Amino acid sequence: MRIGFHTDAFNSAYWSFEKCLQWASDNDVHFIECGLIDGVSWIHGLGYQPHVALYEDPALLRRKMDRYGVRFSQVDAAYPLSGEDGPLRGVPYVLKSIAWAAQAGSPCVDTTDGLHMPEGLSEEESMALMKRSYEKIIEVAEAHEIIVNIEPHGHFTTRPEFMARMLAFVDSKWLRMNMDTGNTFIAGQEPTEFLPRFIDKVSHVHVKDVSQSLADAVRGGQTGIAVSHCALGDGVNAENIKACLAQLRDHGYDGVLSLECEGAAGPMIEKSLAWIRGTCRDLGIKLH
Repeated sequence: MRIGFHTDAFNSAYWSFEKCLQWASDNDVHFIECGLIDGVSWIHGLGYQPHVALYEDPALLRRKMDRYGVRFSQVDAAYPLSGEDGPLRGVPYVLKSIAWAAQAGSPCVDTTDGLHMPEGLSEEESMALMKRSYEKIIEVAEAHEIIVNIEPHGHFTTRPEFMARMLAFVDSKWLRMNMDTGNTFIAGQEPTEFLPRFIDKVSHVHVKDVSQSLADAVRGGQTGIAVSHCALGDGVNAENIKACLAQLRDHGYDGVLSLECEGAAGPMIEKSLAWIRGTCRDLGIKLH
């Protein structure tokens, strides 16, 4: 397996993407994941946001990343596709992200649904919208040979019965799943039961712990965590993460474990990095 991180970790530190590349290089981490911006944002333009805009040339960015010894594991285009504006706003965004990712050297593009049940739609109407959306998305993904992952993060995707249906929207090897240990847990699922059901489809993994206080306050009432304010190993999800890593090991998973926790230019993400490396060593997982 390989270790990476999501640049969301440095949102609150107002880092630029290049500063995240430097952090990766300094900490011997060679895979990075970031959000994609479709348009111009003043905070990004001033260098205070650790994500990448689609107007940035992907080939030139790839060349810059090579100088740091860092590659994309995935780019995040997770505009919610479950609402009425999913086909209008989300689908064009994802389609542009796929073509951009192919040039930038990212093997995966992340997608998801909305946190809440969309207003004005039934569950079946929303699922029908998403099915049509993913059919178009996968047509483009196949042309570019880019994996489109569905991440458990919302009303539908954190419920196994709906995730199973979504992963069957299109019969294609390019439609897969991004496992998230934190989102599944906070939604009231057991990550160790959620993962085995879909382990054949997993191509990327978000590793998040959950603090006791957050679990006590919202577990079962929310479907996702933007960024965990808990270092790996310090929360109530740590044993689940270990068990999930063992399941991935036994299944032969050789993809990226992407850390998702608060960085804030401080010790939390460094502590998480040390924990995941030590835990993988204890579990006999070879890291590349």
